[in-house]
Amino acid sequence: MARVFLSAPYMGGNEQKYIKEVFDSNYIAPLGEFVDRFENSIKDYTKSPNAVALSSATAGLHLALRVLKIGDGDAVLASSFTFAASVNPIMYERCEPIFIDCDESWNLSPKLLKEAIAKSPKKPKALIITHLYGQAAKMDEIVEICAENNIAIIEDAAEALGGFYKGKALGSIGDIGVYSFNGNKIITTGGGGMLVSHDKNIANKARYYSTQAREPLLHYEHLDYGYNYRLSNVLGAIGVGQMEVLQDRVERKRQIFDIYSNLLGDLGEFMPEIPNSRGNRWLTTLLFKEKNKHLKVIEALNKHDIESRPLWKPMHLQPVFKGAKCVVDGTSEDYFSRGICLPSGADMSDELVEKVANIVRSAL
Repeated sequence: MARVFLSAPYMGGNEQKYIKEVFDSNYIAPLGEFVDRFENSIKDYTKSPNAVALSSATAGLHLALRVLKIGDGDAVLASSFTFAASVNPIMYERCEPIFIDCDESWNLSPKLLKEAIAKSPKKPKALIITHLYGQAAKMDEIVEICAENNIAIIEDAAEALGGFYKGKALGSIGDIGVYSFNGNKIITTGGGGMLVSHDKNIANKARYYSTQAREPLLHYEHLDYGYNYRLSNVLGAIGVGQMEVLQDRVERKRQIFDIYSNLLGDLGEFMPEIPNSRGNRWLTTLLFKEKNKHLKVIEALNKHDIESRPLWKPMHLQPVFKGAKCVVDGTSEDYFSRGICLPSGADMSDELVEKVANIVRSAL
């Protein structure tokens, strides 16, 4: 049996057909018809009126800070329990991160968010809120707190396309949202991202910066500096094909979660789904009752050529951010010491999921 990955790419069927159309047209890059179609499909799905296809979600977060004019010494609040790509753009713009711990939802704690704002020696300009593993953060409370303090909200929905909170697509609730189409995401273009916003001016400015800040003139004129952050037409074609099967992928991911939770629910706690939300269950994640048991399980699975991983190591524990301001209560540190990401590829059969679950139980 081939190695079982955490979340392998899974094509829907039309991707090669669309790529052939791109090659037949010889309009490989930059941009093109399929980039436009990909953006439109994201707008239709998320109900965000503006979308900009990009080279990565990290590029989207970077552009979000640039567009909001956040830089040089500004304070930016961020989820600590996340992947480094969520917060690295803060450093690109020479800002000061303030990391905030999670609560029982595994996502950012509104209580600690209030505390972080109150403690900050300078007024924070923005919050980068991560929807961890495709599950919704407590957006009503977070939006209210940020509105009271005039703090912009950048939603890191890199893992969360297909997730919803109170009927709104994750990524479409704050000022700016960002999605990832990396190889392991719920849909993939191999590498890519998307920035969405209800504000047309924000989207237009992001598009401007993403294409080297070129002015709309016959010759190359630049009044500002920009980046090479746009998506190619080839990857746009893959994205169009992937969007056609997004809902199928969400349903399968949720089925896989249900199988794991039914078979292993007595061993610990699975990531919860907060009220009025529906996550995409990008990865099924489990907290064992005792510390370090996850390491024994990871070793056992690897012997069967099955990939699994610990949960994200919190940003406030990362050596690169040593000395950064943080407001924490130990929750994410505890979760990191007990948690595991189980293989959750949408192409996994029920039998394979059950096999993984049996290995997990045997290892313990």
